[in-house]
Amino acid sequence: MAKRTTLRDSVIPALEHTYELQQEDLGADARLSAKGMTFETESWAVSGVGHLCVMRMKAFFGLMRMETAVIAPTCVNAPLCNLDWVKAFGTEVQIAEVYDTQLQPWPAECLEALESVRAQYADVPDAPAGDPRWYDDVLYPCSFHKKAKGMTERMSHASVDFLAGYVASLASAPACDREQKAAKVQAFAERLFDEGGPAVDQVTKLFGDRTAKRLILRHMYGVRVPE
Repeated sequence: MAKRTTLRDSVIPALEHTYELQQEDLGADARLSAKGMTFETESWAVSGVGHLCVMRMKAFFGLMRMETAVIAPTCVNAPLCNLDWVKAFGTEVQIAEVYDTQLQPWPAECLEALESVRAQYADVPDAPAGDPRWYDDVLYPCSFHKKAKGMTERMSHASVDFLAGYVASLASAPACDREQKAAKVQAFAERLFDEGGPAVDQVTKLFGDRTAKRLILRHMYGVRVPE
């Protein structure tokens, strides 16, 4: 049986090797269920980097599963990283993205390293292009969106290698003004929430606007929102 490395099992060791992680208490938000869908969320403060979140979802008695990992740097001048895995009725989707939330341009060598990862997995089919989104303008071209059946290990390796390249770039990322950098992450997260989309809309429908804001803004991106 094809083996998949979960995003949680990938991202935590990758960061713990260099940085101290302090898990945050999410209270009742750590596990939420409604209408047959269950969301489990964990988040950490990553010393010298910023914020990490891992969210898992399952529905339809486990026939549909999703896992998301977000690394939102606020201490160093590095882009925001988003990793997603979805499996629905045998088809898998693997997404690896980096978004321009920096105060200064990202070094070309960092972009080239992730472009190399993308090229290495060109054999894995790309997912069909969706409708244009506002964040396309800040999405780095080294990002990828794969969709296939029967390529579990190959897709998992693509995600692990992309993550490794991204984490390696953090080591050389210069320190920056934390308030200004946090403001960039906040602007991205708030627009993502305000513009909506399948995931945001579903969470809002299931748990209401207030809880959805905590999950998306506070827990996923580390944005402090009023109680």
